[in-house]
Amino acid sequence: MAVYLIGDIQGCDTALERLLHKVDFSPSRDELFVLGDLVNRGPDSAGVLRRLMALGHSAQCVLGNHDLHALAVATGARKSSRMDTLKDLLRGPDSDPLLDWLRHQRMALQAHGVLMVHAGVLPSWSAAQTLRLAAEVEAVLQGQHWRAFLQQMYGNQPASWDDALQGMDRLRVIVNALTRLRFCTPEGVMEFDTKDNALAAPTGCVPWFDVPHRQTASAVIAFGHWSTLGWLGRTNVWALDSGCVWGGCLSALALDLQQHKHTLIQVDCEAAQTPG
Repeated sequence: MAVYLIGDIQGCDTALERLLHKVDFSPSRDELFVLGDLVNRGPDSAGVLRRLMALGHSAQCVLGNHDLHALAVATGARKSSRMDTLKDLLRGPDSDPLLDWLRHQRMALQAHGVLMVHAGVLPSWSAAQTLRLAAEVEAVLQGQHWRAFLQQMYGNQPASWDDALQGMDRLRVIVNALTRLRFCTPEGVMEFDTKDNALAAPTGCVPWFDVPHRQTASAVIAFGHWSTLGWLGRTNVWALDSGCVWGGCLSALALDLQQHKHTLIQVDCEAAQTPG
């Protein structure tokens, strides 16, 4: 059995197909974990979802900000932007089952000793707490009030975690940390404006994974979301968004579970968008 972690696909189905072919992926033998932003900005979001759905239980995904945006646009909770490329997904003949499958994906998961999120983890959260909080959002997304949740999901406040948070404030912090976080203060106050690489941290902030004494320091965390950061392969931090949709590569990390090693595998992407 082989295990692969894949960074942001963002609707680049041709690149995904080439990557799966390159590693000779077999759904009866192997496992695939996708780190969010399955859709949008690339040319074939519907194709990506169809391909992943067809892999059945061998493919597991976490949701990214673009995935939640697609659900929000589909329900009218958010207007489509000029950079969106979601028409094939929202207007296709199988739109309903594709979107239903999408909203039933995870917000965070842990497998083979790796905690997987799309963007980041707040410094005060342990791995176990991250999974519990992610499950709170998953329950709402998969419940009968998911459309109302999407209507209220957006916003930058509260900007930090408090165990006493309730209702939409609580859920919004969880969503923002898991799907939007790049930089925060050492106290865990999130900053959402800066999209540059890790060297461009705004005053008083650091990349979330560099916060001293964060509670997940002993865990291995894999994430995407940060195309300007690119591949980062530390002992316990793996960043896998290599900017496929921006003319970069689609990246996969192959885990050797017996040797406790990992290998980076990449394919070029034909998409060439302007980052935004």
